[in-house]
Amino acid sequence: MNTDTKEWLELAEIKAELAERDWFMGTSGNLSIREPDGPTFYITASGKDKRKQTDSDFLLVDLKGSPVQETELRPSAETLLHTVIYGKTKANCVLHVHTVENNVVSELYGDEGSVTFRNQEIIKATGRWDEDSEFRIPIIYNHGDIPLLAEKFNLHVQDDSGAVLIRNHGITVWGKSGFEAKRILEACEFLFQYQLLLNTQLAHTASLT
Repeated sequence: MNTDTKEWLELAEIKAELAERDWFMGTSGNLSIREPDGPTFYITASGKDKRKQTDSDFLLVDLKGSPVQETELRPSAETLLHTVIYGKTKANCVLHVHTVENNVVSELYGDEGSVTFRNQEIIKATGRWDEDSEFRIPIIYNHGDIPLLAEKFNLHVQDDSGAVLIRNHGITVWGKSGFEAKRILEACEFLFQYQLLLNTQLAHTASLT
């Protein structure tokens, strides 16, 4: 496996940065980046401690999620979600992390099927620049059957960038570049933290009246 390609190094840098934020608890999460003009992408190997950097962090798979070279590594269990995005869009990077905040938000708003944010400056980080823009993130059920999860996930993948919450599981974001995907992920996590803090303050205020 060539670990010196631009894509490998970029994905390794993103992984290191997200690891510093402690967004890979218990080996959770998966990341991928597409090779330019090709039907293959690098994806995190299953079961790895993503806070460490090794030459076996990623493997190259095709758009069906199968390794293109002989390897003992297994691609992430949720590789099918990445293949859905790469098969339908021009996205070049997919990031999936589990945080306490995105799990709590997915549970609080899961019955509604989505969570929507408005009047937040950071929404511009998702590419929405109008003054009255809103950012809606779908929330889908956490099916243990990965092909079924991918089928439900597929319904919410239309654009070259976006985000979907899996209830009590994590968030998957994608973008046309690693930079864009990371920017969207950071904006989402900011919004989740903001919403939870706001809910706490509103509940406290209500208890005083």
